[in-house]
Amino acid sequence: MRLTDHEVAAIKAAAREAFGETAVVRLFGSRIDDSLRGGDVDLHVESDPLPDEWHAKGRFEDRLFERIEPRKVDLIVSQRGGTPRGFERIAYRDGIVL
Repeated sequence: MRLTDHEVAAIKAAAREAFGETAVVRLFGSRIDDSLRGGDVDLHVESDPLPDEWHAKGRFEDRLFERIEPRKVDLIVSQRGGTPRGFERIAYRDGIVL
């Protein structure tokens, strides 16, 4: 996994603040492969139903980039118990829970 301990802690803290204490964050995509270089950070957050997902996503990025250097982050949010679609299936199958 190509994230530092500090980055992992920042992601988890930002997710708790934006999506709630029960949010589960997974890293997926190229950053899970130590043999690769570069690439964006692909994150999947599974949370309880949110009143305003767009607001939560914005809050997540704000909180995250207060803690680490801004970079390209692709964020997928799923409601707990829903039926996974597209990239959600990849994140559940290949992702690493942070």
